Amino acid sequence: MPIRLRLLVFATFACFSAHSFAGKKPNIVFIFSDDHATQAISAYGGPLAEIAPTPNLDRIANEGMLFTRCMVTNSICGPSRATILTGKYSHKNGFFTNEATVFKGSQQTFPKLLRRVGYETALIGKWHLGGKPTGFDHWEVLPGQGSYYNPDFINEKEKYRVTGYVSEILTEKAKKWLSHQRDKDKPFMLMLQHKAPHRAWDPAPKYLNLFDDITIPEPDTLFDDYSGRGKAARDQDMSIEKTMTMGRDLKVKEFDDTGDFVTRGYGRLNSEQAALWDAAYQPKNDALVAAKLTGKELVQWKYQRYLKDYLRCVKSVDDSVGEMLAFLEEKGLAENTIFIYSSDQGFYLGEHGWFDKRFMFDESYRTPLMIKWPGNVAPGSRSDELVSNLDFAETFLELAGAPIPKDMQGKSLVPILKGKTPEDWRESHYYHYYEYPGWHMVHRHEGVYDGRYKLMNFYELKEMELYDLETDPQEMVNQFANPEYAEIVVRLEGELKTLREQYQLPVNKVQDLTDLDMRFHSDSIRERGLERMKKAAELKARKEGGK
Repeated sequence: MPIRLRLLVFATFACFSAHSFAGKKPNIVFIFSDDHATQAISAYGGPLAEIAPTPNLDRIANEGMLFTRCMVTNSICGPSRATILTGKYSHKNGFFTNEATVFKGSQQTFPKLLRRVGYETALIGKWHLGGKPTGFDHWEVLPGQGSYYNPDFINEKEKYRVTGYVSEILTEKAKKWLSHQRDKDKPFMLMLQHKAPHRAWDPAPKYLNLFDDITIPEPDTLFDDYSGRGKAARDQDMSIEKTMTMGRDLKVKEFDDTGDFVTRGYGRLNSEQAALWDAAYQPKNDALVAAKLTGKELVQWKYQRYLKDYLRCVKSVDDSVGEMLAFLEEKGLAENTIFIYSSDQGFYLGEHGWFDKRFMFDESYRTPLMIKWPGNVAPGSRSDELVSNLDFAETFLELAGAPIPKDMQGKSLVPILKGKTPEDWRESHYYHYYEYPGWHMVHRHEGVYDGRYKLMNFYELKEMELYDLETDPQEMVNQFANPEYAEIVVRLEGELKTLREQYQLPVNKVQDLTDLDMRFHSDSIRERGLERMKKAAELKARKEGGK
């Protein structure tokens, strides 16, 4: 096409778009999953991309922008959600750990600010912040962690149960609100928050046999011995080998000595669902019992069962994304709707022999972020800038034309989406994890990351770790004591101090951070964590004694 004609076509399209949507505030659909690793989204590449493609999620990236470095402030479910709502770090919004606190619903949140500028807001799905949601015109949430099968829901009036699979039910509820329950004269903000693919990775009945005919490739670090790291990596309780349960997590009744198998997901199934479950799992479980696997072979079996179930749950999330994209198109809403996908943090898919999150290592520190904004974001674009869940609230507000409060601590991503990254964009990112003792026993730590180097401060252990992700992308060798990195250490220690001051942590010295954490970590949570440690040690002793 001649260049003049191309310019004319572009100008005509631009005028049409400007005329069609002039003065109309954009709608926002924010789909948010739980524990979804970038490794399990084919748009991010990697060994799982061909085995378990995610075509609907990939479509967001293909038609919008994929962020390669979206880092979380505190890699755990509730605190991440609190950060997104407030645009503030945990020490500012008061939500440090999953179980110790209830989110203060009276504080400033972006949904409340959106309502002030005329938006109707809805939250459907996982809440996991205690108490009732505030700032939403409509909400239907899963109590606590929620259930995969026949889940319970809570709204303003009642608690009730719905038959079916949670990801499918949430999608239908979202479509129902968009079609019949909202004020169609207002722009909307819909937060569709999935439970999947959270532990214990219970797949939809229709996907129970997905991936049966393949072997998932193992990560290079599945049998990591942590020799290059510090005490924190060795002390954790989140390994596939030792922590992952045969009953609750891996659906093997024959090895379940805790009762979790019956009381958790399986116990919620009706007879028809249970028949499908038994037909899918029991023959494989029988084969496992007959094989009498131990040691490395048993870990490899557990890895395969875990990854296949995890990816089966991801498949349902991808289906949901596809349904929502198609629904918006069908209703004529797609062109004026900003479509966003993210997760509360990343997750370990066997890397370092782990599952779960919490650490500042890349797999859990980095979370997916993809944004489709028709007419504003170049299709297929990518950003390598250091962005964060700290920036989401500010982004939503700017997209809606609402003022951004000065006490929010992140920055709007709108300039980056438009291809104009501000010159003063952050060059490093601050992280802080608090929940210890507690689930999975990951020691408290803070840290700074500049896109290549990562400095972690395990302050209770009085241990520092430095990783060079250019030469060591799997973060296997702590370089903190290496004299060749001395200048890097000094620079990052200075940056860490600067970021503490910038984000107004109420401490003056590193050692004071322990006292800060303790004030927000209740005795009951500490006691439960210590009790879990004791029970784990007893169970290990019984198993070793029976050999």
